[in-house]
Amino acid sequence: MQKNKAITDSLKALLLKANAHVTFADAVKGLPAELRGVTPPGLPYSIWQLVEHIRITQEDILEFSRDASYVSPSWPEGYWPKETAPENEAAWKHSLAQIREDLATFIALLEAPDADLFAPFPHGEGQHLFREAVLIADHTSYHTGEIVAVRRMLGAWK
Repeated sequence: MQKNKAITDSLKALLLKANAHVTFADAVKGLPAELRGVTPPGLPYSIWQLVEHIRITQEDILEFSRDASYVSPSWPEGYWPKETAPENEAAWKHSLAQIREDLATFIALLEAPDADLFAPFPHGEGQHLFREAVLIADHTSYHTGEIVAVRRMLGAWK
């Protein structure tokens, strides 16, 4: 359906492109490992905690969108890591890879031939794919802005 394609293309642009902000990929690109766990004075989170929060929240929205029996983590502790820094480089890379993979999986839900972007989920209160896509885009954009702000505070932004 052409109308659905236009909406899906717009949602993909919100999820993948910078628009008025930098992309998540650009915000974390080239970040020195020693700064990933630094929490600047006056701020509650390190970049690692923000990245993990994005990963956990996006995974939660994806699973909620495709699995009626999925149970979300408890709020807020289930959405924020306690550790301020990744355990190692592999943990950092795994988190970034999962964000990319889960986003691609969510986009595949949007692009499915039988996708009805506005059909309410049987297990939600008015939630549907369109709403969840906008939620991922908004949430990621907001916290990506925080990552950029922390990088600036740490002198690690271009």
